[in-house]
Order: sequence, then structure tokens, then C-alpha cells
Amino acid sequence: MTTRVILTGSASLLALLVSSGALAQTTVPPVDPSPGPQASQPGDPTDAGEIVVTGIRRSQRDAIDTKRRADVISDVISAEDIGKFPDKNVAESLQRVPGVVINREFGEGERVSLRGTAPNLTKTLLNGHSVATADWFILDQLAATRSFNYLILPSDIVGRLEVYKSPQADVEEGGVGGTINVRTLNPLELPAFRLTGNVQGVYSERADKIDPQLSGLASWHNAAGTFGVLVSGVYQKRRIRRDGIEILGYDTRTVAGQSVAVPSLIGSALFQQERKRFGGNVGVQFRPSEQLEINLTGLYSRFDANNFNQNYLLWPGRALGDGGTVTGPRIVDGTLVAGTVTSLPTSRAVVFDAIRRQAFADTKSLDADVNFHPGEATLVHLKAGWTKARGNTVNEDFLETAAPGTISLDLTTDGPSGKVISPSATSPAGMSIDFGRRPTVRSSDEEKYAYADVEQTLDWGPLNAIRIGAKYTDHDRAALWLSTNGGVFVPGLVCSGRPCTAADFATGGGTPGDFLDNIASPGTLTNYWTVDPDKLHSIYAAQPANNAQRFLVASATFSINEKAYGGYAMAKFGGDRWRGNMGVRVVRTDQTANGNLLGAPNPTGTSPFGNYTPITTKRSYTDVLPSANLSFDINPRLVLRVAAGRTVARPDFADLAPGVNLNGTTLTGSGGNSFIKPFRANQYDVSLEWYPQRDTLISLAGFYKDILSYIVNQTTTEVFPTQFDVVGTQPAVCTAIAGSTNLFNCPYQINRRANGGGGRNQGFEAQISKPLWGGFGVIASYTFSDAKANTGDPIPGNSKHTVSATGYFENRLLSARLSYTYRSKFFIDIDRNAPLNQHSLQSLDAALSVNVTPHIALTADGVNLTNEKIIQYSGSEVRPRAIYDNGRQFYVGARVRF
Repeated sequence: MTTRVILTGSASLLALLVSSGALAQTTVPPVDPSPGPQASQPGDPTDAGEIVVTGIRRSQRDAIDTKRRADVISDVISAEDIGKFPDKNVAESLQRVPGVVINREFGEGERVSLRGTAPNLTKTLLNGHSVATADWFILDQLAATRSFNYLILPSDIVGRLEVYKSPQADVEEGGVGGTINVRTLNPLELPAFRLTGNVQGVYSERADKIDPQLSGLASWHNAAGTFGVLVSGVYQKRRIRRDGIEILGYDTRTVAGQSVAVPSLIGSALFQQERKRFGGNVGVQFRPSEQLEINLTGLYSRFDANNFNQNYLLWPGRALGDGGTVTGPRIVDGTLVAGTVTSLPTSRAVVFDAIRRQAFADTKSLDADVNFHPGEATLVHLKAGWTKARGNTVNEDFLETAAPGTISLDLTTDGPSGKVISPSATSPAGMSIDFGRRPTVRSSDEEKYAYADVEQTLDWGPLNAIRIGAKYTDHDRAALWLSTNGGVFVPGLVCSGRPCTAADFATGGGTPGDFLDNIASPGTLTNYWTVDPDKLHSIYAAQPANNAQRFLVASATFSINEKAYGGYAMAKFGGDRWRGNMGVRVVRTDQTANGNLLGAPNPTGTSPFGNYTPITTKRSYTDVLPSANLSFDINPRLVLRVAAGRTVARPDFADLAPGVNLNGTTLTGSGGNSFIKPFRANQYDVSLEWYPQRDTLISLAGFYKDILSYIVNQTTTEVFPTQFDVVGTQPAVCTAIAGSTNLFNCPYQINRRANGGGGRNQGFEAQISKPLWGGFGVIASYTFSDAKANTGDPIPGNSKHTVSATGYFENRLLSARLSYTYRSKFFIDIDRNAPLNQHSLQSLDAALSVNVTPHIALTADGVNLTNEKIIQYSGSEVRPRAIYDNGRQFYVGARVRF
């Protein structure tokens, strides 16, 4: 039987050049402090010329001015807004934009979805071009998605966020959902001298720790405004703890004479992490004449993410699969939701995993941008640069102990509960060391790029200008997985000259006293013996050389090279109370994918994880992407925009890898397909924007995306050789390989990428931004998104309803914001051969600033004030998957500005 589901993934990281480059001068003109098209009207604050608007209200005015003058359908957040929200990375700031949603699985937004699409269909860029991205979590590293990880991009280094929702010919391809441009500040845009600093302490409720947060910026330019330098830096540390109840998939078993879904593993998970984020950017701006401007920018950001995860799991799926028994079973909708399970003495009923990881992700970029006017009517724009990112788990010390026994389970409680009747969960006695490994996973993402654009201003009736351009990008993505051989590592673990036992790793104590307090139900396992991460690391590091030898995990090792050659032509036209552009973009992609084929005849590589043969595939494809944008000034306060175009987003890199990644515990895996076609869509947009006052916006926008081709997940059964190190631990479905003592052929359920049918994503956005009275104001939006595949498959990342609402108050002394965000339930992806869904997610955040002097302000922020939980399930709510408690975060500090 074949099952299919639409995939999530990533976005290619290329896009719209704004503000700092030539494209910016045509696409998003600089904010003009004069009323411009919005001529003063009775009651407009601009009537009082002596009034100087600052703070939140000024930031809203600047954002509204930029949106008003844009040629595309877009939204903007200014630096002032970013600083006043309680946001510590760019994703957290972007959730305030209509149509943008994030997820907070570890208590902080990492990826962005736009207008009901998955994160891989949203394109992110820095100062007009892609910035390399990498991941800290080992599963994300192996997934090799194109979606940008915003954890490495602190809010403090950002000047403005621009979200582009309609396509345009001079916009880099890659964003079916939309394009997000992150602009850093330029020194010539600031006063001659600017010095700012921000110092905070953060208290993380679950971890019960206080950590520092520091950032600063210094900018200078000469009196003539021809040369400037800007330097900024940031350091953030936060120790976090996440309490979780997890059900790691469902197995099909026979219970009471019928085939039912049985929880594979039910765990009480304690995740602890020390996060350090540091880096900065440098900008050098040179404007020797009105004809020439040169911008040189560099950015470096690193996210250290060492973490320790412990999970004591009940294993009913394994116990029943090996011939165990169940008493008092309760079955609801084909799922075993309660009962007592006893394993055979040779099988397993419980398993305890302790995983210590040394992990980090970093990114760096260098960029040169030149604007040259050889004549009054001609503009030449040149851009070239390089960006590289790494995401590494340098060491993963993974210990798994297990034992037979008796367990009870109940999935009908608010927090799925499980009781360990035997052995004792608070003691390592009776636990055998079943599995151990010490892998290293390294991933890298690198791109070199060059652009050339020429715009010629014309006076040919409604035709105002012609713009043509060309581009070249050379992108490399690679993943390398090395791991110890479990067959040598586990039986040979040595402690003080003797075989190690589970007790050698133990702390002598249990879980924290408040572990799972906010999510546990009566019967939930809340206390168990724990592992000392330092003991785990030192014992593994001290193993003999033959134990520590690492082998290539060929199934998860690959490299992809993509060279893209493109060009565009675009006409800009306009007349009395209307303007627009029309053009076409043509891009050719040359792709080379390198991977490994497992189980091939006459293999050229050998490994305890399976013999393999390296393979290389090549292909090329071309996309023709027409687009058009029109804006009509119905009157000085009302703007109607319409847009249409074709968009494309390339598949995730892991999807293209010609190999397969296997999970021997659950007999599941995932495989790539080098010949899958990209996501492609025709989209149509309309927006009606009312500007009753200069600092007020009320708008309604509609969108329709005709998805021509989704990438889907097809689940098939495939057989692969598998190693089992302990006699009797192999599943009954596996068969021994002749001549081997520990190798078996096992049937795996493999998710492979394939091109499926199309679908559509349609909806609308409504927003309002308005000062009210006495320093009060409101910024609010609602998005409705209805996404459906022609086959009925679920669409990843689509929440039907999204709400963002901020109320603020500001005067000379005080600035305060209370922000609420909500997204309705959504499908995440296929995980462990089953759908993974998430309940609605909401958050209430607050920010307060008190101006002690004109240059010094005291600040206080709170995140997730109502302590909302992450709740996930598998297709049906009768099958829970996880409940996570990340707790609240509180920030207190001071901000200085000169």
C-alpha cells in the first residue's frame, strides 16, 4: 500500500534587492518624510508641522510610508518596532506581520511560514541576497532543508524587515510563499555619530536560571556624508529546559483478536540546553559623488547549542511485537489507548535514552554592492558576494539502556500517562546497556554569487523605464555522518578495566522535583534515575581506539551542487494615479547530486552500517517566470493593487540526495530522489489599502496560489541489511543473512520523495495600524488560509486562522506593548511513517521601557506569559504524539542611545 502526503522543507535563499542597491531604488523608494501622495487632509497629524513624531508611532509611520510607495504587495517592520517588541531573533519579530506564522517547539521561533505554505517555500535574504543557513539540531542537520533558521540572526543587528508577497521579474526566484528581506543598517542612513547599547538579564522559568544578553552598535560618517563605518555586535546566553511527554509513533499489532495501532514508545523527556548566540556585522559605505555609491557589508553569527536529552520510555510496541501480552486493553478508533503490557523475558518493556550533544551553527557573509550612474537616465548596479554556514554536532554521546518488564499506559488523560510496574524506574539496577554510539554530523551550506542590472529611464508615454539583469549563483550543500560501530562499542564499553554497567553513568539522583508539573496527569512517569552528562562524555572519550573508530554512515552522507544562470527583462510604466511593472525572469538550474546506494552489487565501500556504492546524478531544468504588478490610486487615501506571476521553489537538498537514511529501531527510513521537480505555482494577488491618516493603515488583501506540482511523500516497503548487536533483539520480521552472526535483512517503511498532483492555497489578510488617543494605539491583523491538494493530502504548515494583535502606549516617559499571537492547528510533516500534527498555538508577550533620561531607558520583557504548551498528535487526536512545556522567559535591563 502506498500513502502520500505533501512535504514540508525549506526555501531557497535568494530575493529582492531593496534599499541598499539599485533594485531598492525602483522597488522600495526610501521613506520620504514629506506627505507625498498622502497629501494632508483635515485631521491628519501632518497638518501640525511643528509636531515631531518619535518612538513607536514614528516607526509605524515609516513602515506605512514604505508600504504606501512600494510597487509590490508588501509589509514592513522597522528597527524601532523590532527593538520595542519582546523579540530576540528575527523570526519572533516577523510573526507580527500579516500572514506570517512561526512555531516554538523549543520555546523560540526558528522558521517562518508565509500565507499557509511550509517554511521551505518562504525565501529569506540578507540585504538583497541569500544568506547561507545551517541547523544546530542533529535531525534538522540531516534533513538539509532550504528553510532559513532564524536562531542565528539576532534582532539587534536588523535595521528593517521587508516581507514581499507578490512576485516581480527582478526578484530572485525561490519563494512560492513569499520573500523576506532582512536589512541591516547603513552608516550614511544614520546621524554622523550613533552609539547604542542594550544590557539585559534573562530568567528562564523552567531552567530557573538567569543569563546575560548584550548588544551594541557604533556608527560614524564624515561631515560631507561621503564615507561611513558601522559596527554592531551581540552576545546572548540562555539556559533552557523543556519538559515533554512523547509518544514516538504507533505500531500495528494484534490485540484482542484485532489489528490496532499501539504506541511504539511513550516517554517522559527532559531536554536541557545552554544556548549562546554571538556575532555582529560591519558596514562600510562610500559615496564619493552623486554618480557612485559603494556598500561593503560583512556578517558573522554563531549559535552554540550544546544540549542533553534524557527520556525514559515505555515500549509497548516492542513488547507486543515480540510476543508479549496485554491485559485490560481499551481500544478507541482502532488505537490501544489503555492497558497493562508484559514483555517476554528476552524482550524489552522499557528503554532509557541519554543523549549528550555538542552542537553549533554559524553563518558568515561578505557582500559588495555598487550603484553607478553613467548618465542621468542610466543606472548600473553590480553585486557580488559569498556566504557560508555550518551546522555541526561534533559529538553525540548516545547511551541506551533497556529491560524486560511490565508497564501500564493510558492515553486518554490530559497528559498521556504510563506507569513502570517493573523494573524500578528510579534505579539503574536491572537495566542492560543495549545500544551506544558516538556520531559526528557535519553539514555545510555555501554560495558564491554575482549580479549585474541596468536600468534606463525613458519618457515614452506610459513607459517610464526598462530594466534588464543577469545573475550567476554557485551553491554547495553537503552532509557528512560518521558514527562508531555499535557492534564493537556496546559490548566493549570499559569502566575502570571492567565492562560498564548502567550504574556507572548514573547521577545517584532523579529528575528535578518539578519535572512535568505543568503537563503531567495522575500516573504519568515524573521521576526516574538520571545520567550524569560529564560521566557519559568522559567514559565514551576514554574508550579504546578500536571502540572509538568511526565509520561512514553512507545513507546520510551526500553533497549537492546547484549552478543557476538567469536573467530578466522588466518594463516600468505609469501615469496619472497609476503605476506598475511587467516582465519575465528565465532561470536555468544545473544540478549535480552525490550520494550512496546501499546494498548494491559489488559495493566499493564497506561499513558496519551496510555496504555501499557512491553514485552521482546530473540534471538541468529551466523555469520561465512572468509577472506583473499594478497599483491604482483610487484617491489620495485609497490604493488598489493587483498582481500575478509564476513562482518556483527548488526541493530540499536532502530530498535530492540519491540515498536512504534508516532508523533500525523503528524499521523506518527516508530516501531522496534526484529527479523530483521543483514546487511551481501560478499566483494572483489583490490588495485594497486605505490610508485615512499618514500613520494609519487599514487594508484587505486576497491571494490565490495555484500549485502546479507538490512534492509528496510516498511510503513503500523496502528491504535493507541491518545489524543487531544483542542476541534476540532483532524484530521477528527480520531474517538472518547467511554467514553472518549479527546481520539481518529487514523490511523498512521508507518515505521517498516524489512529484504528486497540484492544489491551491487561497485566503485573505486584514490588518489595521492606528494610533488611538492619549498615547494608545493598536496594530492587529487576521489571516485566513485555505490550502488543499487535489488528492486530498494535507498541506504542511497551513493554519487556517492566524491572529496577531498588539496594543501599545507611549509617551515621553513610558513605552509599553502587549502582543498576542495565535495560529490554528496545522499539519507538520510525516514523522516515523505517520502524520505529525499540532494543535493551535498562542502566545502573550509584553515589553516595557521607561525613559530615565533622553539617552537611557530601563526595559522589561516577558515571553509566553500564559505559559502555553506545544501539543502534537498523529492524524487523529486519539493518537497523541507530544506535549511540551517550555515555560516563560523574563528579561530586565537597560538600553542606552547617544
